[in-house]
This record gives sequence, C-alpha cells and structure tokens, in this order.
Amino acid sequence: MTSKPASALVLVGHGSTLNPDSAAPTHAHARTLRQRGCFAEVHACFWKEEPSLREVLRMTDADDIYIVPNFISEGYFTRTVIPRELELEGPITLRDGKTIRYCDPVGSHPHMTEALLKRAADTAPGVDPATASLVIAGHGTSLNDNSAAAAKDQVRRIADLQIYGEVLSAYMEEPPLISDWEKITTQPNVIVVPFFIADGLHSYQDIPVLLGTEEEGLPAASQRDVFRKNPHHLRGKNLYYTSAIGAEPSMADVILDQVAAFDQQHASSGSPLTS
Repeated sequence: MTSKPASALVLVGHGSTLNPDSAAPTHAHARTLRQRGCFAEVHACFWKEEPSLREVLRMTDADDIYIVPNFISEGYFTRTVIPRELELEGPITLRDGKTIRYCDPVGSHPHMTEALLKRAADTAPGVDPATASLVIAGHGTSLNDNSAAAAKDQVRRIADLQIYGEVLSAYMEEPPLISDWEKITTQPNVIVVPFFIADGLHSYQDIPVLLGTEEEGLPAASQRDVFRKNPHHLRGKNLYYTSAIGAEPSMADVILDQVAAFDQQHASSGSPLTS
C-alpha cells in the first residue's frame, strides 16, 4: 500500500450546485484514504462546491502535496481549470516552501479496468460472463469528447481479456445509442455500467429511461433504489444496471495507483514511493 506519512493528498472533484450526489464519491474516497492513514492529511475540494480549488492549498499543512483529479479522463478541467485555479506550473510546482505534485486523473490509470470488472461482477453475481454483454455507458457528444475516447479504450482493454461474451460502449448522444441496447448486444445477459465519476441525473434518471427500466416524469430514480432492482427482464434479455463507476469503493485504490505512477514517472523529484 502506498504510504506517504509526511505528505498531503488532495482529491479534486467537479461538484455541482444542483446535484448533491455529485461530490459524494470524492468525499467517500477521501474518507477511506483518511481512515487508512496513508497520508498525513487528505482533503477534497471542488470546482462547483466548497471547499473550493482556490482555498484548498491554504487548508493544507504538509509541505509535500499530491493533487489527484477525480475525473474520468483528461480534458478541459484537468488540463486548464485545475492548473489555472491552483496556479500550477506543470507536473511539479515549487511555491512558498511547498512541493505540489499534479497527478493524472483517476480514469486514465490502467487499473480503472479492474474497477470496471469488479463493478460488473458485483452487479451480476452468478452470471457466467461468457453469456453476458458488458456495456460501458457514457454521455457522448457530437463535439470532441475525451470521456467517450476513454470509454472506448476500456472496451478494448476488457475485450482483450476475453472474459465477457462481448464488450462495447454506448452513449446518450452519439451512436451506438444506449436506447438501442437490445439491438447492439448479442448475449442473453446485459450488464450496463455508467462511465461517470458520480451518480446524477444521467445515471439516476436519463440512462434508466433510455434503457426502458424507468418512465419519464417519475421521481428521480435515486429515491427509488433503481440499482437494487436487478435483473430487469426486458425485451427478451436479463438487464443488469449499476451505479456510476466512480462510486466503486475500489476507486480509492486507483487514486493511490496514480500517486505511485507519478512517483515512478518523476523518480528524480526526491520523493520516492514507499510501499
């Protein structure tokens, strides 16, 4: 286990002024890592909620700080917003006697694949994966979407393992569409994992409606335990649906993996990995 008893860990989430569930996974992973005692201190901060990006470094006592973006992929927020708000100069920033180390987002680490596989297996216990289609569900857009590229990368990685009968991605706003799930899958069991950091309207309401498991106009699915209704016997198949991958508890380990990956990449920075 990664151990940094003299360092601080800062998890950066997007947050939301409308969705109280948006920050939940980031806070949960921070609590988990705080309880493990891997770091001298662990903080969570957000772009759209308190504590904010601009104040988090003032809350941090340690002189050695690791920043890990709790985002699915590289993009505008990880490349522009976070570095700008934290006044970062690159992967390593030296300022006011502190060393600030800026790690890659959690979703880009290869061990994200293991988290997806665990979430899928836990969602459909007892189902032979050879008889299942694993669908990684993303937002998608007609514009450039790094999260869609990240989902496709995970599809390739999982497909190469030859565990599931088939592995594919589907999207809310670009083909292949989530609403066509029964047409694009060939197996009798279908496991859908939302490729989002947090549960919100997309995973609670929009995707269930697109899958046909919920009706529009009903209360938010978060109020009706939508993730505990598996399996859904729908359109001649057994459909399993789970919460967003970012809520998977093992994501805390992926966060530590990104810290370790940073140390390995920047070994000459003077802060070797301790295991």
